[in-house]
Parts: sequence; C-alpha cells; structure tokens
Amino acid sequence: MLDHSGREIDYLRISVTDRCNLRCRYCMPEGIKCLPMPEILTYEEICTIAETAAELGIRHIKLTGGEPLVRRGVISLVERLKAVLGIEAVTMTTNGILLEKELPSLIDAGLDAVNISLDTMDRGKYREITGTDGLDTVLSAVSAACAAGRTGLPGPADPAGCPADSPEGSAEAAPGRRLRVKINAVSLDLGEDNLHALINIAKDMPVDVRFIEMMPIGFGRDFPSLSHTVLLEKLKAMHPGIQKDDRHHGYGPAVYYTIPGYQGSVGLISAIHGKFCGTCNRVRLTSQGYLKTCLCYNDGADLRAVLRAGLPETEMRAALFESMREAILSKPDAHCFDKPAQITENAGMNAIGG
Repeated sequence: MLDHSGREIDYLRISVTDRCNLRCRYCMPEGIKCLPMPEILTYEEICTIAETAAELGIRHIKLTGGEPLVRRGVISLVERLKAVLGIEAVTMTTNGILLEKELPSLIDAGLDAVNISLDTMDRGKYREITGTDGLDTVLSAVSAACAAGRTGLPGPADPAGCPADSPEGSAEAAPGRRLRVKINAVSLDLGEDNLHALINIAKDMPVDVRFIEMMPIGFGRDFPSLSHTVLLEKLKAMHPGIQKDDRHHGYGPAVYYTIPGYQGSVGLISAIHGKFCGTCNRVRLTSQGYLKTCLCYNDGADLRAVLRAGLPETEMRAALFESMREAILSKPDAHCFDKPAQITENAGMNAIGG
C-alpha cells in the first residue's frame, strides 16, 4: 500500500526474538536483560500479522532478532511465511554462528537469501566486538551459504547465480538458483586493512559486502563509526576502477558498486550521510508485536494488544488490518538522526529488530 507520502510500503522486517548468542558492544552488551517469553509474539501471531501485511501489499519479509536462529522452531516459521499468499520472498539476517548447521533445513524451508553480520576479519577485533571467538565459524558459514543451491545453471548475467534483471529470490526463481548471500558490516573505523579484508570477500566469493552506518539509537548512540562520505572516498582511492552498479540486488536501500575482477559487489547503506527516507519502503515488527514505521521514533501500533484482546477471529483480523493500515499511512516523512534531540526511540536494536 501507499503511505501518506506516496511511498509504496512492501517490505516488513520481523524480529522473532530479542535474544542473541553474541554480545556486540554497540547492540547488546553483557548485562542486558531479555524479555520473558510470554511477552514475545508466538509464531501463530507472527503468521497472522504476516497474512494481514500481505493483504496490505507487503511482498518481502526479513526475519531478524536479536539472533533469529536462537529461537526454537524458526525454520518452521520460514516455511509458514513462504506459504502466505502474496509474500514473494522470505530472507533472514543472522550473525552466522548457527547458520551452517541450519542451512540445509533453511533452504528446504524456502529461504530466499541470507544476510550475515560481520564487522571485521581480525580475530582479536571480532572477539573484542562480539565477546566470542567465533570468526572462523562465521567465515565457514559464509562459504557454506555461497555453496548452497548450486545444482542449477546460474543466470549468465550474474556470477552470483542471480540474473541481474530478475528479482532476488522471487517466487518465479529458476529451480536450483543459488542462495543469495550478503555480508552486513557496521561501518566501524577499524583501519584500512580491515576494510580491504572485508571487501576481498566479494572478490573471492559471489557475495555482496554491504557497509551500514551506525544508527544513533540504543548503545550505538555513543559508539564511534565511519561516515560513508569518507568511506566512499576510501573505496575510490583503494580501487580507482570502482563503478556504480545499478543491477537489482534486493529490496533495501543499499547503493551498490562493482570492482573489476570481483565476483560480488560492495554496497553502502547510508542512513545518515545519504538519507534515503524519500524512497523508504519498509516497516518493522518488534518481537513484542509493536509495528514501528521509522527507526528513530516510537510511533506505530501495538499489534500484540489487538491479537490478545480476546476478540472473535473475524473482528480481530479486521482490527489488525485497520491498525496496520493507519500506522503505515502515518509513517513519518523522514528520520531525525541528524537532530538527536528529536529522537523518541529509546530501546536498543536487539529490542527493535536489527
């Protein structure tokens, strides 16, 4: 559906849990408390919301956390969401620790793409950031994900096995299409060696490496990060042949670049220094069932309250539809990250859904 500014809202990010098996300092450091399970949406409630979202025009769902793979039964949720009429793609963002073990089941369930969070290729820095010595586990998961689904012939226009002119992970995807893999790296200023090492993942494997500006909310508010204005200049200096890549890579706001000889691309998600609010197509569902229409505001709708109000099924679904419709219509025109005093969201990213 269209919001009041005429933007088509077709992308829903669903946080299935606020729990995580890492303790990244800018997101969920040691000592943070998690919610009791009765406050978290059940899978049945999530599917009811997804069905209503599809009626409103949502076509793409991203599962997030916390870490989605720590919640028992999440693979069955992928399968159920794939079966929702109108949903064209279900993807997942994960830290990669549990991914390799679950990959076969996720692929069988119909997962279309996976984004793997990885901020550094240095083992010591990885341990410092996450609190865990898990770098080798994540890198192994990246390789396994890239190898998944190679039984078919990839499209000739895209070395990643995803033809450039067809939607990633669409319902019409050719049998055997490779699982689309992306790396998400928060743009921490960890030096050019780390930047070079991360970019080289896209050289060696069919992976898009995306850098994401730190959101000034939660624990990330006071965490130093690298401006993408500066980062892009660094990329151009390191790779003078870098060029804009206008091929279809997904449903989000990343701007992509290609480097000669690289299998994958490099993407920049520049919420602060490349504000893309005018084309924002997404809303977020927190693990507690709050539909957020913009990251930096606490505006939205409490869908859990509607689901648990004890209404008859028909009345509940009608109320849910109207609550979601009104929230989407009222989606703010733009975030205010450049004006911190106006930010009304106080929760951390693990509670909102990364």
